[in-house]
Amino acid sequence: MEQELDLTKSFDKKEAVIMQNIDEDEIFPPEKTSNIICTRKIEGNKKTKKGLIKMRSLDFAKESPIHGKSLRHARSFSPHFLINIDEMMSDIHNEKDTLISKTSSGKLGIFSYDRSSISSSNISDDMTLENSRKDSCSWRRIQIEPTLHIRLKFQDVKYTVAQKRVENSDAEKCILQGVSGSACPGEILALMGPSGGGKTTLLKLLSGKVKYDSGMITYNDQPYNKSLKQRIGFVLQDDVVFPNLTVKETLIYAALLRLPNTLSKEQKKERAIRVINELGLERCQDTIIGGEFVRGVSGGERKRVCIGNEILLNPSLLFLDEPTSGQDSTTALRIVQMLHNIARAGTTVVTTIHQPSSRLFSRFDKLILLGQGNTLYFGKASEAMLYFSLIGCSPRIAMNPAEFLIDLANGNITDKSIPSDLDNKFLPGPSPADVHEYFVGAYEVANIEKIKLLNHRSIEEDPKEQSWPNSRDSGATWCQQFSILFTRGLKERRHEYFSSLRITQVIASAIIVGLLWWHSDTSSPKRVSDQAGLLFFISVFWVFFPLFTAIFTFPQERVMLVKERSVNMYKLSAYFIARITTDLLLDLVLPVTFLVIVYFMVGLKLTFPAFSLTLLTILLSIIAAQGLGLAIGAGFMDVKKATTFASVILMTFMLSGGFFVQEVPAFMSWVRNISINYHTYRLLLKIQYNSLTSSNHGKGTESSGVEVGAMLVMVVGYRMLAYFLLRKMKLRTST
Repeated sequence: MEQELDLTKSFDKKEAVIMQNIDEDEIFPPEKTSNIICTRKIEGNKKTKKGLIKMRSLDFAKESPIHGKSLRHARSFSPHFLINIDEMMSDIHNEKDTLISKTSSGKLGIFSYDRSSISSSNISDDMTLENSRKDSCSWRRIQIEPTLHIRLKFQDVKYTVAQKRVENSDAEKCILQGVSGSACPGEILALMGPSGGGKTTLLKLLSGKVKYDSGMITYNDQPYNKSLKQRIGFVLQDDVVFPNLTVKETLIYAALLRLPNTLSKEQKKERAIRVINELGLERCQDTIIGGEFVRGVSGGERKRVCIGNEILLNPSLLFLDEPTSGQDSTTALRIVQMLHNIARAGTTVVTTIHQPSSRLFSRFDKLILLGQGNTLYFGKASEAMLYFSLIGCSPRIAMNPAEFLIDLANGNITDKSIPSDLDNKFLPGPSPADVHEYFVGAYEVANIEKIKLLNHRSIEEDPKEQSWPNSRDSGATWCQQFSILFTRGLKERRHEYFSSLRITQVIASAIIVGLLWWHSDTSSPKRVSDQAGLLFFISVFWVFFPLFTAIFTFPQERVMLVKERSVNMYKLSAYFIARITTDLLLDLVLPVTFLVIVYFMVGLKLTFPAFSLTLLTILLSIIAAQGLGLAIGAGFMDVKKATTFASVILMTFMLSGGFFVQEVPAFMSWVRNISINYHTYRLLLKIQYNSLTSSNHGKGTESSGVEVGAMLVMVVGYRMLAYFLLRKMKLRTST
């Protein structure tokens, strides 16, 4: 060991052979790459005695003539520590790509460790990574088909957006300025940078959710097309799930809707259960997911459910937007380790990351560092610190590599050494903008050298990465989609419709109304007028209640609808009909309870036909009001705007309902024809009094066919309008 330590002292950085920022997977297959920085010393050669050559893999180790066996040295980022891997990991001598060098120093910006820490905690971490090979095999076992390998390449990608609220309407803001990179099957590509650096935008461009302005993005050297959509999984930063469904129900419904029809219902459920087991969600599978106002599973478990939704179909490309945000370090490490296992099963994983811990950082295969839309570094994550140290920038104190890189992307050079030419050029010191410009220029020079080197390399392409089938087998049929969505809707919304507050509100209102009109009769015109006021209140109350409930339907479910429709999980028509059918059944329970209480407390016409017709009239008004609420919500997709517009409409319907004003001016009489309150009130009067009787409420007897026909037209018409507005809605997530 003393000899090994002496070797490191003679190590000269300038003499090291460094292949910086090379897309090594184009030169070395992914299966043969490693995150280990190895060195070899060849005795007997005078030219090579003076330096250590940095190698990419343990495969390049030579036999030492001194010891007569293969001697492998794994060098940390520190030039003061050298480890004999043969002695430390002799029991796994034939295993490759399982040991990641954890040692580091403050000199190059990674924490230092003593020998005892290396022999205990770090070795245990390395053994955990060794077990990840077994974990990746378990991921392969739950696949419904072999994962199709897709290699992602992007070059000089640019994206601009129009600036709003500026004097010059043609002004544009450049979000990405010529970003290039690649990711191969079995790799995790991390997009890192400060807030506003363009990470999420680049992720959406690579996943095909947003169109780029210029550049090139290819998948196995082919452009994006619709058939590729089924091969891509995208996990949003915000967890988009139904809060009142359990973990098991969420994944089973997703499996029933998305998995191909060649699988039986039982096979789809089994697939969902296996994913639950692989995600480590067995203990919470019967717990509701919860949300902002509903207590459920933890944040890490909720994030794993979202990932499970996407991996049900074995995506070839998995994109994740900051999957570790808001998680503690242990949960974040578990999520990244799970992504590592998914990648090793053949999936190309691309994720944005804000500020990972040093342990998380070591799990990434490749890294793109973005700053103000520019690329500051692209290459192996394990070589990022080495790259910046070679251009003259390294931390003066012990620092997390991710923290160091984020500081550089922000132009923060506190506690960091900077290149002399940059320091001398700007006095008293460079500004963050100057630092950023310097790093952009340095990367462009390094990138040119990389391209020159790669152009002289012959690349053998993997035949698995040539093309993919035009489309996968379709999922559930339309009838199956309707059945699944109907069942899911009942389980999800029953908690909302039958909440204690909602039930208390309806029953309390019914009791108060019954007490105010207690045992009302029609013995005098004044009492008839009072009872007519009750009928008008009922017509208003059961228009107001379902109308404002239905308004929230589509605005609240827009994100979920966009997410599920973007992957063709179901037809919009199946969703719409299942939704209105579910609401129809749930909305009809409380009105029956309300009417039973009020009808007999007030003492309305005590005959079965009268009670039945009164109930049918109220239910018809509820269905019509529900359709109007759905149409308004689908038209605005904004709760504030929708409720404001609905309050104006409801006030107009109420004033023209025939109770407050009997003689409406001719130019406003058309309002009554579209007023739900007007037709409901007239029907209730005819049922209770067999005509529009009393001196204050009309004369003569009229048929009820006009009112019933008008209500049926509104029931169908408002729903058709809502469906048309949904079809017109742009299915895209808000940025």
